[in-house]
Amino acid sequence: MRPTVYYFEIPVSDLERAIAFYGAVFDCELERIEVDGNQMATFPSLAGGAGAAGALAQGESYVPGTQGVRVYFDTNEIEDTLAKAIAAGGQVLYPKTSIGELGWVAEFADSEGNWIALSQPLST
Repeated sequence: MRPTVYYFEIPVSDLERAIAFYGAVFDCELERIEVDGNQMATFPSLAGGAGAAGALAQGESYVPGTQGVRVYFDTNEIEDTLAKAIAAGGQVLYPKTSIGELGWVAEFADSEGNWIALSQPLST
């Protein structure tokens, strides 16, 4: 069996601030939910189930930081997405960099101090 990412959670300290940040960066609305006493906000899912589903998560076991797993979000335009992250209070940690035939990557700190990555294919 090939391991496939099904779902991810990004830890946050201030859910409202994080919802505003990610909504501005990715031009999307996140839906607030509560799961087992934890406050969350889910990212919109793609039709047909492409890509992993995910959420922002605030609770006792969710501690934001730059250490640990790094989540990559697809984007059609890394420069535009990085500009939105900066405008929303983020910081560029790794500028747009070529990864050869695979395309481009970049990384930024979100409003909560997490290290988040972007991926852009060459075809865009």
